[in-house]
Amino acid sequence: MTAIPRHQCLIYRGAPSEQLAGLALMIRKKLSANFRCLYLNSPAMVAGIRAYLTSSGLDVHDAVVNGRLILSSSHDHLVDGAFDPKRMLRMLKDAYDGALADGYAGLWASGDMAWEFGPKRDFDTLVQYERALEAFFHSHPNIQGVCQYHADVLPSDVVKSGLTLHPAIYVNETLSRLNAQYVPVPA
Repeated sequence: MTAIPRHQCLIYRGAPSEQLAGLALMIRKKLSANFRCLYLNSPAMVAGIRAYLTSSGLDVHDAVVNGRLILSSSHDHLVDGAFDPKRMLRMLKDAYDGALADGYAGLWASGDMAWEFGPKRDFDTLVQYERALEAFFHSHPNIQGVCQYHADVLPSDVVKSGLTLHPAIYVNETLSRLNAQYVPVPA
């Protein structure tokens, strides 16, 4: 049986809040497996995931204070409002290294691409970033994650590119599948 790849995409339509319940359960699952979890999104979505995690019985305050859970709407990875792939990858590498140094099994991360790319919404670096991220996943075996693509607000070519850049598709907290449209990273 083939293991589902750790780098996954979630392509969705409708209100982003509809994805929160499943992502909150996935975060709970990863926290239970001793992963540090990093969730990056807008302030409203961070508040929403916090509410879902709390309603699922997680002491969110304790998880955040103890460093098990990082909920962020920081745009520190942007330069003058534009997405900087290298800066974002450095941030993920620092979070990954920190998780391992702190004794976690690894890092699970999720972010919404419409939010991550910032107010300039310049997606010219998307392919470069996702290819570099896939290479990062290959060289760092203890990272897992879900890149979120909101098909209602992202240009269709961005969604299509996102689909071809992920080896697996996240369906819900218990189901992911291999992505037949994935184009592997050139060696």
